[in-house]
Amino acid sequence: MLAVTSGSVTIYLVRHANAGSRSDWDGDDRDRPLNRKGDEQSEALRARYADRPITRVLSSPAVRCQQTVHPLAHDHGLEVQLCDPLDEGSPADEGIALLRSLAATEAVLCSHGDVIPAIMRSLIDKGLPVDGGASASKAGVYEIETDGVDLVSATYIPPPPSD
Repeated sequence: MLAVTSGSVTIYLVRHANAGSRSDWDGDDRDRPLNRKGDEQSEALRARYADRPITRVLSSPAVRCQQTVHPLAHDHGLEVQLCDPLDEGSPADEGIALLRSLAATEAVLCSHGDVIPAIMRSLIDKGLPVDGGASASKAGVYEIETDGVDLVSATYIPPPPSD
């Protein structure tokens, strides 16, 4: 895999797309798939980032996260790599360490509504300039800019419109 080693690099931290209500799902929550709206959001993310030079796609092991980024990974000729620090309930410091390890890599990471705000709050507390606060709607994305070595700033991009 190629990694960018100088200049600006972007890491895309994505909250999984819509998967319906946890209470309406009878099986293991990790197996809960995207619903129709989530599929539409996933396709919109695919279109939004189609022209970006993405070289890695990492996801929580949860099916809904994998499904959110699979179309984008497929278009870039990449496999979705499962990554425990992105799993629901994971500590923010593990997610931050992962982000920092990818500072020279144009990457997409998909995680959950508890993990992403915890990561972003911690980064804000450490002085990272973040436009858009520390929460994330389903299919919302933090575009985290790096200098190829460390995290520089982040901007929250709201979810793509869906029908």
